[in-house]
Amino acid sequence: MVDIPAVRFRAATAQDAAAAVPLIHSSGPAAFDYVFAVPGRSTAQAFLHRAFVDGAGEFGWRNHIVGELEGVVVAAGAGFGGEAALAFTLAAARQILAHYGLRHAPGVIARGLKVERVIPPPSRGMHYLAHLGVSPLLRGQGIGRALIDELIRRGVQAGRGRMVLDVAVSNPRAQALYERLGFAVAEERRSVLANAQGAVPDHRRMERSLLIIST
Repeated sequence: MVDIPAVRFRAATAQDAAAAVPLIHSSGPAAFDYVFAVPGRSTAQAFLHRAFVDGAGEFGWRNHIVGELEGVVVAAGAGFGGEAALAFTLAAARQILAHYGLRHAPGVIARGLKVERVIPPPSRGMHYLAHLGVSPLLRGQGIGRALIDELIRRGVQAGRGRMVLDVAVSNPRAQALYERLGFAVAEERRSVLANAQGAVPDHRRMERSLLIIST
């Protein structure tokens, strides 16, 4: 039996940006690059770093947890509900405009809206797990499972019993992990989105329902 590394999870802070942003980007590099990479202006990770440090919205540090192993951040992820949609949209628009300027921001926003047809935001009642990343050298050692378990635990504490995530069809290893954790495919969305920076793969939405008992 393989021992799972003793990872300690905590709320993220702005100081985690250097370690957390590459992990967040690794959760969906093709989609992130398709939306946020603008040649001659910015990489996707540069924007994600700015948004993470800003703190607000879907990509901000306030929306994330990190996992530490011997004081080093080795995992990152987010869990949130559909009620945050408006606040996240407003924060993203502000961050995009500040980062890209009037010339490039409209294109970034337009591409983001296209990706939402393939990876739609959660609706009310869902606890959506996103930006799930583990250090490449430590994958396959149970840290990803521990990260998801922690996000689910926090969702249950928030009173939510419907856990939802999306997985690219090009990532069968991740889908297999989610299935072992009780998630099942509910829907598959096709994608034809591609540019010189990235091609967004088809995605499958997976769900797991939990029984919440009121006390």
